[in-house]
Amino acid sequence: MSFLPGPHQLSGLPRRIVSLVPSQTELLYHLGLDETVAGITKFCIHPETWFRSKPRIGGTKTVHFDKVQALAPDLIIANKEENVREQVESLTTIAPVWMSDIHNLQDSEAMIAAVGALTGRTGAAAAINKNIREGFAAIAPPAFAPSVLYLIWRDPWMTVGRDTFIHDILNRIGLQNAWAEADRYPQISAAEISERNPQYIFLSSEPYPFKEKHIAELQAIVPQAHILLVDGEMFSWYGSRLQWAGPYLQALLEQMQQRHQ
Repeated sequence: MSFLPGPHQLSGLPRRIVSLVPSQTELLYHLGLDETVAGITKFCIHPETWFRSKPRIGGTKTVHFDKVQALAPDLIIANKEENVREQVESLTTIAPVWMSDIHNLQDSEAMIAAVGALTGRTGAAAAINKNIREGFAAIAPPAFAPSVLYLIWRDPWMTVGRDTFIHDILNRIGLQNAWAEADRYPQISAAEISERNPQYIFLSSEPYPFKEKHIAELQAIVPQAHILLVDGEMFSWYGSRLQWAGPYLQALLEQMQQRHQ
């Protein structure tokens, strides 16, 4: 996590920030930077007050250069996975660009601390990290370690590999990623799902909005699997929302434990 090379440098605390990353936008909110954040993406849905009131500069992968330029930021916050590098590199001609790269909970903690330092909110960032650590420390892993297929997309089916933040969360709470040997976000077939026969299938609420109607479709492929709708934000938003992930994940594990008995 660092600044990309460019002609601009951050001098003192930022006064106008453009955030290209939804989970980091919410972090800026919880750091108390309402007056400082000048622009966000159309996917920055938290907090709702910002989503409705802050200028939007496009999507995470469709950043409008002219809209960012018009906001005259002195800091742009981006992410290696969520943003397109060529787009982000072009933005270095407008303002310094700070790029995060998150693969696990430790990376998230380091990012939160770094953003706190960049914005003069080290105390608030430390408090957020403390809440996150305490929430995850309170999780009791299940006595059994079931295999879980975590689906993020449909048509084609897509899951998560070993080098993703979601994989780290699954592993951290005592679950086995059914596609742990894969990289990134592999496309998989119905035949492969059937052959692997995971004990559980998690249907994430994002980026694909899985609903109840999709459960029957998967149940026909893997009749013995337990299929659950899960809150994707609790598995993949690596900012201040992690403060509420620990209790959510503990409740999910308890639900799984009841099914296992």
